[in-house]
Amino acid sequence: MPETNSFIDNGQLRVSAVSAEGNVPVEDATVEISSTGEPSQVLEQITTDNSGNTETIDLGAPPVEYSLEPGDNQPYSEYNLRITAPGFEEVLISGVQILSGEVALSNIRMTPTVEQAPAYNPLVIGAHTLWKLYPPKIAEAEIKDVQETGEIVLSRVVVPETVIVHAGPPTDNSAPNYYVPYRDYIKNVASSEIYATWPESTIIANILAIISFTLNRVYTEWYRNQGYDFTITSSTAYDHYFVYGRNIYDNISRTVDTIFANYLSRPNVRQPILTQYCDGRRVSCPNWMSQWGSKYLGDQGYTPIEIIRNYYGSDMYINSAEQISGIPASWPGADLTLGSTGAKVRQMQEQLNRISRTYPALPSVTADGIYGEGTRQAVEDFQRVFGLPVTGVVDYPTWYKISEIYVAVTRIAELNP
Repeated sequence: MPETNSFIDNGQLRVSAVSAEGNVPVEDATVEISSTGEPSQVLEQITTDNSGNTETIDLGAPPVEYSLEPGDNQPYSEYNLRITAPGFEEVLISGVQILSGEVALSNIRMTPTVEQAPAYNPLVIGAHTLWKLYPPKIAEAEIKDVQETGEIVLSRVVVPETVIVHAGPPTDNSAPNYYVPYRDYIKNVASSEIYATWPESTIIANILAIISFTLNRVYTEWYRNQGYDFTITSSTAYDHYFVYGRNIYDNISRTVDTIFANYLSRPNVRQPILTQYCDGRRVSCPNWMSQWGSKYLGDQGYTPIEIIRNYYGSDMYINSAEQISGIPASWPGADLTLGSTGAKVRQMQEQLNRISRTYPALPSVTADGIYGEGTRQAVEDFQRVFGLPVTGVVDYPTWYKISEIYVAVTRIAELNP
C-alpha cells in the first residue's frame, strides 16, 4: 500500500463507540489510526465525546476515478484502528476502507473488561468484492415454489429486527453466527459490494436488490427449512458478502435508513423477489443485474426503478413491508415538525426523554404531544449525535432511528433493573 501522504485525494472517517452491553456511549475512548502499510506509525489520534462519537477527520485516498471504472488500481486506501477506553477490552481493526470524497463510519462495540478475558483477535476487513474475485453466486430460482415445497411460514412480508448471519458457507459448521440488526446488515453488505462514489440512483437500485434478496431469505425461512439455525450466510456463492466489524459509508447508511422497508415485487407474487446480481465485468449473469452496468446506467440518468427494470424486466415494482419488527409503534405516515400535535408526537417525545438518560448530550423535553421549539431543538440534537441530516423534522429515517435507539437503551435497562 502506498504511503498515506502519497494519496492525492482525501476521504473522511468518523468513529462511534458504544458498549456491547447495550447502546451506552463510550466516552473518552482513544482511537489511534495507522496505515496498514506502516501499522506502528500512528497517523492520527482522536477521542470520543459523551455521545461516543469522534470528530470527522480527513485521511488520504486514491483518486476518485479509480472507483468509477474497473481497473488495476485499488480504489480505496486502508487503515488500522486501535480503540482503547478505561474499563473496556481493546479493539483492533485492520483494513478500514477510505474512498475519495466519502465519509466512512466505523461503529465500534466495546466489551467491558472481565477477569481472565479470552485472547482478542483483531478484526480484519476483507477486500471489497469489486476489487477481489470471490466465488460467483450459484443461481437460484428468483421465486420459491410455495405449492411444492411449502417452505413459506410467514403470512406477510416482515422487516426483521435482527438477522443471524453465518460467517461462511452453509455447511461450514466451524463458522460463527453473528446476530446483526437488520439495517446494519444491509448497510454492511452494500458497503462491501458497491462503491459509495457511484451515482445515487445506482446505489438505491443495488440496495433495493440487496434488501429484496435478504427479505426473501427471511420470508421463506430458507435456511431454517434446511435445518440450519441462521437467516443468511456471508458466502458470495450463496448470499451476500458480509464482513463483521467493517466500516460503512455515510451516504449508503442514509439511503438504507430511508428505504429499508422497501423490496422488489412482481405482480401476484407475495414473496420478495430473490434479486441476484454479479459484477458484470469478471462474471457475466444474463437476466441478473450487472453492478458495473448499473453504475453506467446511473451515469446516464436512469432512475432506480429504470435500472432495476432494465435487468429484471418491466413487471418489477417497488413494494413496502407490512410490518417492521421490534418497533414500538409504526411511522405516523407524515413528517412531524414544528406545530404538529397528537399521540405520535407524545410517543416520540417520551422516547427522546428515555434516550436522553443514556446520552447526556441530549436534552429532555415536555411530553405533552405538542411539537414546540424545545422538541425541535431536541430532535436536532438527536440528529446531530446519530449522524442524520440536522433538520429538526422527524422524517422517516429519524422516526425509525429514534425507535431503534429507544429499543436498545430500554432493553439494557431491563437487564439491569
